[in-house]
Parts: sequence; structure tokens; C-alpha cells
Amino acid sequence: MNYVITGGAGNISKPLAEKLLAAGHTVTVVGRNEANLKPLTDMGAKAAIGSVEDVAFLTETFTGADAVYTMVPPKWDAADWKGYIGSTGENYAAAIAAAGIKNVVNLSSIGAHMPEGCGPVSGLYRVEHSLNTLTGVNIKHLRPAYFYHNLLANISMIKGGGIIGGNFGGGDEKMIMVHPVDIAEVAAKELLGLNFNGHTIRYIASDEVTGAEVAKAIGTAIGKPELPWVEFTDEQNLNGMLQAGLPHEVSSNYTEMGIAMRSGKMSEDYWKNRPALSKLKLVDFVNEFAAAYQA
Repeated sequence: MNYVITGGAGNISKPLAEKLLAAGHTVTVVGRNEANLKPLTDMGAKAAIGSVEDVAFLTETFTGADAVYTMVPPKWDAADWKGYIGSTGENYAAAIAAAGIKNVVNLSSIGAHMPEGCGPVSGLYRVEHSLNTLTGVNIKHLRPAYFYHNLLANISMIKGGGIIGGNFGGGDEKMIMVHPVDIAEVAAKELLGLNFNGHTIRYIASDEVTGAEVAKAIGTAIGKPELPWVEFTDEQNLNGMLQAGLPHEVSSNYTEMGIAMRSGKMSEDYWKNRPALSKLKLVDFVNEFAAAYQA
């Protein structure tokens, strides 16, 4: 089989490409930096260097593939973040149609049922919508939960203030979390099997924990067992991100996503279609967190 994987050598795309290569398939990896793709090209992958904003490049790269894995790369300087995400979905749809692709596994997110009010994830709603306009194309939208690795952004807060938190995660509220390796495992199975038809959705989660449980697990791993989870106000959350150097567009979108998490709106469709949990739990991830914290 011939697969095209977007996302370069990212936390999901790299292990996904490795699994497909190990299974003996032809894999082309799309990225912006050839040097970053070298670990994969050394394993036998082909590199396609270009931008997901270039429909002609995408069309050429997709042509001849049996299946394509699509994801929206981060763009921290976007003036309209949701707009950028949505336009990338339009680019993918145009290229898939022009290249005659029949099978797509698309990385979306929990909360992508919300056209508005969920920060960058509402941009992924637009991506799903664009892809779903395609006829004769089988599409599996993967909707993973909140990445464990997002917690790494709290390292400076822990070191500087002795706390961890966000504008969500208070009380008994469950934070649905996932490890990128578990996402790659699911994506690989979908691509290797190609057993999906039409336009369908699959949720992916590794663990369901409260903010207090996150703080306790991380605190224990880094030698701070009393580390508290603090739920910030939306204003505190926004200002904290701005002070950390994030652009206002990114900070406001993440704050909006936190509101959707806190209200339960982001996870409401997940609970209606709750999947079996994947293997890598919070207790597994905290070892990675501790290594990054000590580095």
C-alpha cells in the first residue's frame, strides 16, 4: 500500500509512519523541514517538502496514494487561528478531490462537534465539514482527547509558583486525556485495515482523571507530592498565557477551549460515544513529565 502522512515528524505522525514502514508499506511524509524528516527517511520513508497551504503541492503529493492521513500543523502566528485551521481543511479537501484519493484518516479532536465556542477545536469542526463535502471518499475522523503533552506547558508554573492548573479541571470534573502514541496506534490500525466506509468518527482516550489527580500524579513523580491543581478564572488564564509570551490570538482561543472543557460542552459527545480506553495511563506519562521537568 502507498500512504501519505502529513504532520512531518510530529508526536503522532512519526510513530504512525514508523508503524506503516515496519509493516512493509510505501510511506511519504509531508513536512516543512527536510532535516526533521531524516529519522524517517533513514528508515525508508520518502520526504515531500512543502506547505499544507499549497493545494498544488498537496495534490501532487497525494496523487497515487491508497490512503492519506491529514492533520493541521500548528501556526502560532496566525491572525485568525480558527480561520487558518479551517482553510487548511479546505486545502486538503481540494487536493484529495483532485488527486482522486478514496481513503482518508483525519486527525480531529474531542469537541469538534462544536462549530463555535471551543477555541482551535472549532477550527477542526470546519476541517471535518470541508472533508465531509467530498463524495466517494471514505473518511475516518479521529477525535482524540486532551494530550498529556499539553501538561508540559505547566513546568515553568510549577517551578515558579509551585502550582499547576488552568481555567478547567476543578472539583470532580473529569479531564479526558490521551497519549500521542495511543493515537498513532489507532491511526495505524485504521490505515492498515481500511475497513471504514462513508464519513465516520472515532474517539480516542487513554485516561479520565480530575485535575487533583493530575496534580497528585505529577507532584509525586517530581518530588512535590503536595502540588495543588488550581482552577484559574478565565481572565487569569488569558493573562497568564500572555505573560508567558503566547500571542493574544492563541491565548484567547485556548482560554475559550478551557471554558468548553469546564462547562462539559467539549466532552458531551464523547460521553455519548465513549470508547474503550487505550493503554497509556496518566501514571505512565508522569515519567515523561518528570524527565522533562528535570531536564
